Amino acid sequence: MTPGWITTTLLDNDTPGGWAVARSREGFLHDTNGPLFPREWLKRQDLSVFAEHGIGHLDGEPVYLLELNAAAEVPGCSWQSLRGFMLQGDHTLYKVLGYAAQIGTWAREHRFCGSCGQAMVQVPRERAMYCQACDLRSYPRISPSMIVLVTRGDEILLARSPRFVTGVYSTLAGFAEPGESAEDCLIREVREEVQVEVKNIQYMGSQCWPFPHSMMLGFHAEYAGGDIVPQADEIEDAQWFNIHDLPPLPASRSIARYLIDLYLARRLGHAEPVLPG
Repeated sequence: MTPGWITTTLLDNDTPGGWAVARSREGFLHDTNGPLFPREWLKRQDLSVFAEHGIGHLDGEPVYLLELNAAAEVPGCSWQSLRGFMLQGDHTLYKVLGYAAQIGTWAREHRFCGSCGQAMVQVPRERAMYCQACDLRSYPRISPSMIVLVTRGDEILLARSPRFVTGVYSTLAGFAEPGESAEDCLIREVREEVQVEVKNIQYMGSQCWPFPHSMMLGFHAEYAGGDIVPQADEIEDAQWFNIHDLPPLPASRSIARYLIDLYLARRLGHAEPVLPG
């Protein structure tokens, strides 16, 4: 866990004080000092709050999330996306906001019971929403997915989706289906996306990816056969790239970039990178 930031469910919303972040579909509210505000001051602003959750402690101080129905104008403040904060320098702050974003998404998507449609209530001191009619508790969703760098000696297989920033190529990835292991998912996704077979699968690490609630399981795998045929409507382009001549790559804080940089370091005898938290 990042020093200074500890997640917890044991925060009472009736207790005054602490810090708070405000989140809407436009992102997080922030000013020149960042997205953390004195909680009591933030709650006095003209904000349409539909859920409040204690999310943890930062340097010993409690932190709360105010999940909003809509963005609002606050003098001296503006809204910024979570991806924008990811690209900035304060990694601890990004961890706080990433966790807040996942809790906010869960709170927004579980206002009503998925079984009977009745309104759900927040369970005190537990990260759960409760339907009394069904006696059903709903917990934050985590969606496991695999991400893999396929290698062939001094070449790595990179692809780009139409959703990517122009010119950027990345590793292959996909969500696990019911009944699949992470390795089964990897083999299927690589086969579906580029019609390539792989072998010698090695697990390299994982990363929380709060866009909106993924757990990325990272792997290296070696090429075993097949010619690249990009999946229609999913992969815009896919190619083998020599490690000495690479295209624009994903952001440095992503596990995709870590998998690439780790392979390059091992291939070239450089110092290995640290997996982003």
